Amino acid sequence: MDLIKKFDEAVAVAKEKLERITTINDLNQEKPNFLGKKGVIAQAMATFKDLPAELKKELGMASNKARTALETLFENKRIALEQQIINEKLSKETIDVTLPGVKVNSGSIHPLNQTIMELEDLFIGMGYEICEGPEIETDENCFEKLNLPKGHPARDMQDTFYINPELLLRSQTSPIQVRTMALKNGQPIKILCPGKVYRRDADDATHSHQFMQIEGLVLGKDISFANLKGALLEVARKMFGKEREIRLRPSFFPFTEPSVEVDVSCAKCGGKGCPMCKNTGWIEVLGAGMVNNNVLEMSGYDKNEIQGFAFGIGVERVAMLKNRIDDIRNFYINDIRFLQQFKEVK
Repeated sequence: MDLIKKFDEAVAVAKEKLERITTINDLNQEKPNFLGKKGVIAQAMATFKDLPAELKKELGMASNKARTALETLFENKRIALEQQIINEKLSKETIDVTLPGVKVNSGSIHPLNQTIMELEDLFIGMGYEICEGPEIETDENCFEKLNLPKGHPARDMQDTFYINPELLLRSQTSPIQVRTMALKNGQPIKILCPGKVYRRDADDATHSHQFMQIEGLVLGKDISFANLKGALLEVARKMFGKEREIRLRPSFFPFTEPSVEVDVSCAKCGGKGCPMCKNTGWIEVLGAGMVNNNVLEMSGYDKNEIQGFAFGIGVERVAMLKNRIDDIRNFYINDIRFLQQFKEVK
């Protein structure tokens, strides 16, 4: 019959055209010509109404067979073209394992933490134990047990942030020493106390309301001022160079007696005098002294049996001198350009 012949011809023509199609877009444009509302199958089916009833069944089966064949041809072609696209991408995007990898930026240790770690390594090697304590402290631990009773004029130099009359943000890490002495019950101590402290200072190039401090405390039966000087000399040479010398100047701290300010010979001029050391040849770095007898007694130590020394180091001060930094605020503004200067090269 003519219509059945048309169905077979449509399938044959579709096979021929599909062999020449190379893109999904061309395939989508060609498909309606065979399977669309105006396609070959649809046009043939439109003539069914004019046919005798006995032929409609046979032609219906033939049209369904042709439609299924055409749908299969177009679907198989679509699958083949999609696989071809995938294969082409794989061939073009093959990874060359000989190329250098993508460099991922990594962070680094903050310069203040680097300074703390250096000092901790030094003192651990000298037999010190690292101790820490809370940043919110009692007035008793922060001042009274350090020979600074309420109303003492020396408190004005460490005006800090009070939460209430008895609680405050610590203005020094000395309370860690007080807490440790209370726990040791009169036994010898050799500790290093790093941490964050707070004072109501106006922020400028050399001052900050928040800064880092490291304090040390050594107590024992035969601890002398000579032991203190030896420890401070080690610190100076570790942080500023093996050729550095130190100078001790009399000073006043309520919790030590005698007390000294410690200067280090200028690394830039070697002690000859330059703008960095204000032409003195020396740079002030920390305070120290022998522990005051009142402090010992308030923490349960026998001043006739035990004596010792204490010192306090400003971490920012050391880091600024060591790295020639002229503004303390650089440590806290999170400028990546500044911090990258201290990144270790690997």
